[in-house]
Amino acid sequence: MALSDLLYPDNPKRRQEVIRLHQELLDCMLVNFHATDELIAVLNAHLGCTIAQIKMEKGGTIKENCDIIIQAMSEIQREVWKIDKEMKEMLEPMLYQKLYDIKEPEVEKIAIAHKVFSIVLGEATSIAGMVAVKLVGSKVIIVAVNKLVTLLAQIGASVLGGIGIAILGLGIDVILQAILGAVERDQLLAIVKSYEEHLAEFKAASEKYQHAITEVTSMVKCKIK
Repeated sequence: MALSDLLYPDNPKRRQEVIRLHQELLDCMLVNFHATDELIAVLNAHLGCTIAQIKMEKGGTIKENCDIIIQAMSEIQREVWKIDKEMKEMLEPMLYQKLYDIKEPEVEKIAIAHKVFSIVLGEATSIAGMVAVKLVGSKVIIVAVNKLVTLLAQIGASVLGGIGIAILGLGIDVILQAILGAVERDQLLAIVKSYEEHLAEFKAASEKYQHAITEVTSMVKCKIK
């Protein structure tokens, strides 16, 4: 038995907890990758965007993958701002305000947005107005994106940032060495707490983000059917 285990008898349990929390973080990140990539596909197909598709880099670190999502989310933000600007410039003030009026029927908002994209794109799909209203009118996705960008930046800058994505599936000792690096084994509790603190807020924000995107993508799929 290692000396640190004699001094800290809970270490074996904490090692398992570190691995479990690491997997939980990766699972959450992977779902965010898929959700973001799906939203990008919708924007490219129906709103004339040209955002590059993304996928998790299995050979990269947590920070490198955080940076990939942040970059994609930043591009989504820019496209939404661009869409909003185009509609503001092309619509009469009263019509533009209707897009943000919660009392206005959504069908009217969609019709307004569709007219704009028919002009901007030359020929807009029937889904363009729906997607634009969901993105610009509700602000839900942008609020969720802003929150996730902040949290991803914090995770990337933390002690977790340098940990590799592809270490799982290896032996426990190899995984722990990759996760802990030069950190002493008697600091396992601190590492566990770091994971838990980041995960709690990250999971909550991710769920809101994924729900907001699902609303858009599900609507598109139903319309296509």
